[in-house]
Amino acid sequence: MQVTSSVRQPLVTGGKTYHDVTHDVARQVEGKPSVGWLLAFLTAAGVLALGSIALIATLWEGIGMWGLNKTIGWAWDITNFVWWVGIGHAGTLISAVLLLFRQKWRTSINRAAEAMTIFAVICAAMFPVIHMGRPWLGAYWALPLPNTFGSLWVNFNSPLLWDVFAISTYFSVSLVFWYIGLIPDFATIRDRATGLRKVIYGALSFGWDGAAKTWMRYESVSLILAGLATPLVLSVHTIVSFDFATSVIPGWHTTIFPPYFVAGAIFSGFAMVLTLMIITRKVFKLEDYITIGHIELMNIVIIITGSIVGIAYITEFFIAWYSGVEAEQYAFINRATGPYWWAYWSMMTCNVISPQLFWFKKIRTSIVATFLLSLVVNIGMWFERFVIIVTSLHRDYLPSSWAMFYPTWADVGVYLFTFGLFFTLFFLFAKFFPVINMAEVKSVLKSSSEKVAK
Repeated sequence: MQVTSSVRQPLVTGGKTYHDVTHDVARQVEGKPSVGWLLAFLTAAGVLALGSIALIATLWEGIGMWGLNKTIGWAWDITNFVWWVGIGHAGTLISAVLLLFRQKWRTSINRAAEAMTIFAVICAAMFPVIHMGRPWLGAYWALPLPNTFGSLWVNFNSPLLWDVFAISTYFSVSLVFWYIGLIPDFATIRDRATGLRKVIYGALSFGWDGAAKTWMRYESVSLILAGLATPLVLSVHTIVSFDFATSVIPGWHTTIFPPYFVAGAIFSGFAMVLTLMIITRKVFKLEDYITIGHIELMNIVIIITGSIVGIAYITEFFIAWYSGVEAEQYAFINRATGPYWWAYWSMMTCNVISPQLFWFKKIRTSIVATFLLSLVVNIGMWFERFVIIVTSLHRDYLPSSWAMFYPTWADVGVYLFTFGLFFTLFFLFAKFFPVINMAEVKSVLKSSSEKVAK
């Protein structure tokens, strides 16, 4: 029997039964698209089409279309790459780590968070490929493939190669984890469907029969995948941080980057989950499943990770001063007072100050305030990556080579393309796949006998 504390709010409100859960979630898949969904999907598809112009132009003309120069060889492309990888972090944390810790509040949000992870990693992986200039001529050289050119291998000592391994592993495990969780719900929709829909969802459900042994294997596989995915929460963004930390460039060469990047990734990932969940609960009328309690708990995670990020910012300045290295000290002074001061202080305001508003219960339980602050956090985390990358490169050891980065329309357009791709994929997922894990939500309902007794 599921026991609910009298002190805590129930995870699912509205006195829902098992039938209600199935009906409320499956109707989004079975019914016609709503006006709200159509407007959102068409907007995302429009942004995707608009951004594809910039993407095609970049592939046709080369990355000279971007605002890069001899001094600043990395800018918007790598900023966006790190930002998208970070956004994908919350899905693994919610689905894997919280599963191992038996946190029941994850059940209503894990499905959408896992989908968000997959779509964000797809968007992130685009940027290194595009940055190759002519990816069709040599993208495969990033893989250690046997070849006929003698001992022509990738550089296994390069963190850029570690990125390839880490992100491909992350994507693979996240995809399998997400799909395994979908199988019982696909079977539920299959059993309610007729005609072609029944055939499609029957194929997607892999012959799920709901037997006790099937459920036992399902739960065993989920735990195994959670165990495999948990190290990825720490390793993926740690390896991404090595792209910078293993260099000798002032502002990058620091050992604090791995934990700092991981905390920042969870921070921005939870902010994006909140943004998507607040929209989803409104459009699909899922307020009884994605409750104020869920939103408050995610806001508490944002307070913690935002505070860790703030401490990391302060620690960076302390280490630069303590090191006694003049170039390192100048790199950080230049961030705060140089030509890109506006980006630095935007980062500090959005990432350090704004999350502290969630200490007030009235704000962290407010839908409007949470939605606005989740957007602010994601803007701030983009500025963080921009500050780390561009301000560390634009002024090096030779004043004669100092330069500024100015994004071109192609820089902005390719970024918009990834936004359009991300939201187009997410809206398609939300319409044709169960956006909430029905099987797991049913496990946190009070028993029917308890409801009858009341």
